[in-house]
Amino acid sequence: MKLFRYRKPSLKTLLGLTKAERKIKKDLGIYEVTKIINAHKNLKRRILNKAGYYSEPAKILRNGAPRPGGCLVVLIVPLLMTVAYFMV
Repeated sequence: MKLFRYRKPSLKTLLGLTKAERKIKKDLGIYEVTKIINAHKNLKRRILNKAGYYSEPAKILRNGAPRPGGCLVVLIVPLLMTVAYFMV
């Protein structure tokens, strides 16, 4: 397990309910049915993945280059708050 997590675990996960639900679904064979139902979606995703559709260059071509606006907000907002504080 990783030392630091990207997200905190939910209460459901901490209580072990998620693991229990998965075990019940596996025992009932629900995953075997959904495997058959979703076969065409999985095949399409595998083909796109092998063709490089989900690679970083392809994502940039589809969505455009990343814009630096997000980090500018982090830098400019505290600066503006500091300036406003000293002007008052």
